[in-house]
Amino acid sequence: MVWSLDYGYWIALLLSLPAAGLLVRLFMIQHDCGHHSFFGSRRANDLVGWLIGIFTITPHAYWREAHAIHHATSGDLERRGIGDLTLLTVHEYEGLSRWRRFAYRLYRHPMVILGLGPVYVFVAKFRLPLDMLRKRWQLLPGVLATNLAIAVVIGVLGIVVGYAEFAMVQIPITMIAASIGVWLFFVQHQFESTYWARSEDWDFHQASVAGSSYYDLPPVLRWFTANIGIHHVHHLCSRVPSYRLEDCLKGVPELRRINRITLSDSIACAWLSLWDEDQCRLVSFRALDRAPSGPAVEPRQSADASTKPVPPVAFD
Repeated sequence: MVWSLDYGYWIALLLSLPAAGLLVRLFMIQHDCGHHSFFGSRRANDLVGWLIGIFTITPHAYWREAHAIHHATSGDLERRGIGDLTLLTVHEYEGLSRWRRFAYRLYRHPMVILGLGPVYVFVAKFRLPLDMLRKRWQLLPGVLATNLAIAVVIGVLGIVVGYAEFAMVQIPITMIAASIGVWLFFVQHQFESTYWARSEDWDFHQASVAGSSYYDLPPVLRWFTANIGIHHVHHLCSRVPSYRLEDCLKGVPELRRINRITLSDSIACAWLSLWDEDQCRLVSFRALDRAPSGPAVEPRQSADASTKPVPPVAFD
């Protein structure tokens, strides 16, 4: 890509697409290492995960801990906040001031979630003692070590190829890969028939299968994303490595029918922004704005009514 700069920047920009895809695949391997599932050795998982984290600019131990919290709390309305995207219920949104409603609408806009959001998360948030790091200072040395390693790599590459050339090549790759990563995470949980429940009604298995999608991507994209689209299986058992997820689908064909979303289907998910506890589904701001005003509907209280049952599937 650096050599191509002599012939036109557009060549480097075109090459940034497959390069970003390869970076996404590296991140998915790091993701498996975070679950200690890619290798049989815990030490190998941690070492490779940390090394990949230099290139994905993601501190491995910090991300591993945050992601573990996501798996343990996904779909629980009373344990939101770490390892997930901010999501409000309809009632919470209606209780906000006009300014805070505007801020939330801005935050949930696809251009922010897929544009500014990924840059903030991967470039800024992972570098600074924000969020979980303020409570878990034992993770800070790993973050600082990753930051130092990133600085060394940038320094060496800048000396070898030139800092301007390095920036022209690396910035598009990082931005595209970060946006793809956030989009994958988004569509794997933020679809209309997903699962959310209050803690007293929350169930891990329901949240894993009913609250995670089967993102049925074309074969090439499945390879670049390391089968992470088979997300309901991944949440049900995170120790299944990415290279075995397809085998799980073959072994339990019923899973192909649960929360299946195609690439074209997923576009509509970008506008879903609020959880409607009365209807047990995600809705868009537009649907909320069009909804007729009237007496509030009493939320459903029973566990049977507030959660969607998972279709009967035999899990071994």
